Amino acid sequence: MELLNTVFANLSIGIHEAVTLANLGYCFIGVFLGCLVGVLPGLGSLIAISLLLPITYHLPASGALIMLAGVYFGADYGGGTCSILLGVPGHAAAAVDVLDGYPMSRQGRGGVALFMKCVASFWGSAVGIVLLMLFAPVLAEAALQFGPAEYASLMLLGLMAASTVGQGSPVKGVGMMVIGLILGVVGTDVNSGVVRFGFGLPALTDGVSLIALAMGVFAITEVIKGAGSERVSTVKMKFGLRDQLPTREDWRRSIAPMLRGSGLGACFGALPGTSGGMATFLAYAIEKRVSKHPEQFGKGAIEGIAAPEACNNAGVGTAFIPTLTLGIPGDAIMALMLAALVIHGIQPGPQVMTSHPDLFWGLIVSFWIGNLLLVILNIPLIGIWVRLLQIPYPLLYPGIVLFTCIGVYSTQSSTFDIWVLLFFGVAGAAMLALRLEAVPLLLGLILGSPFEENLRRSLLLSRGDFMIFVERPISASALGVAAFLLLLSLRAQWRARIRAREQAA
Repeated sequence: MELLNTVFANLSIGIHEAVTLANLGYCFIGVFLGCLVGVLPGLGSLIAISLLLPITYHLPASGALIMLAGVYFGADYGGGTCSILLGVPGHAAAAVDVLDGYPMSRQGRGGVALFMKCVASFWGSAVGIVLLMLFAPVLAEAALQFGPAEYASLMLLGLMAASTVGQGSPVKGVGMMVIGLILGVVGTDVNSGVVRFGFGLPALTDGVSLIALAMGVFAITEVIKGAGSERVSTVKMKFGLRDQLPTREDWRRSIAPMLRGSGLGACFGALPGTSGGMATFLAYAIEKRVSKHPEQFGKGAIEGIAAPEACNNAGVGTAFIPTLTLGIPGDAIMALMLAALVIHGIQPGPQVMTSHPDLFWGLIVSFWIGNLLLVILNIPLIGIWVRLLQIPYPLLYPGIVLFTCIGVYSTQSSTFDIWVLLFFGVAGAAMLALRLEAVPLLLGLILGSPFEENLRRSLLLSRGDFMIFVERPISASALGVAAFLLLLSLRAQWRARIRAREQAA
């Protein structure tokens, strides 16, 4: 009761700060720009925040953070729109939405997928914000207990989950994951400063561009697959609100995945240095494992939308916990939020909650306002987004290539990344022909470098003793879950072979 009274007292401070005409305007501008940028492939929240950061020099600290946070939430909301309608992920974490969102669009249920995305995103954001309000100090203290061994074990768990996401053989999934890990270690070694697998190309000193690979294997591959098509979309869809509402069966199948996904995303978001992309892929893998009909995943299962979206947006809320309370950015976006704090003379850390309560709680209240604005903006626009399906493919695909190239180039202003994009587009088409999954490849690239870094740090601390990974409870638990996933995968493959033999006999 005392905790709730304290929270309500702090919320009154936040409401007084956030519900002003100026800060409401900053919140609306941030949310609107975030949605607009998030819909465009490749132009995620990182680029939007980078472009807006100089503008915030002349804003008050609370207004600057409220605007940037609105961009962050808005871009994550909008990032799945292209994934669902066009099979082109708006950003790396939204790539998982392609797996079931795009097939739903091809079945004429794009409006339903977008509506459920909006609902799951709002639910995940609400869970993340509530946890931020109630347990920010507790979760921040718990995050300090995670060392290199714990992070390495979590990365291994994520990689093991990646090998089970694909529709095909687990062996192929593991193979693509290994290729992703190899791509992930390309670039400058953090410890020695030596460039590995650079092949004399200066552009590879920073590694393979994640955005270029993701856009290549999803966007360009889709363009290649549909090249020369003269047909227009045959999807016949009504645009009334009633036609976009999910059915009772959709709601029934989505509630539990949203609960599981939001819980998983909240946990990962609170840990500094963990990848939001890993959490969404892991949420997808969990839903496929617990589902009674795993064969429907990849063909339009609504759980494949609900769980990752709730997971992603819950992580967005709790990602502010280590940033604001510890001064430890969880990713590049949170690093920019820290930069905004420092620019306005505020030292990030535990003292933010006590020395600047108006800023801290005003920011939290703005999260609620921003998410309500996102629902108000997005649900009426579903009909407009769905109409993208009516554009003839010969007109649509050049636009996809154009925006994809712009998004990839704008991240580092590198023409080399354009060639990487095209290379992985062709490679993605070959993978499609060979029935190889792109998701394990993408997750392997995401986790390759941090997994190696934390693994080496752990072994340095233990002087080469691998027992460090089983002696620490959190690390041992993560390894146990990874082993359990491996056993489940082997068991499923074994049973599939038995069924195949029985049918052949």
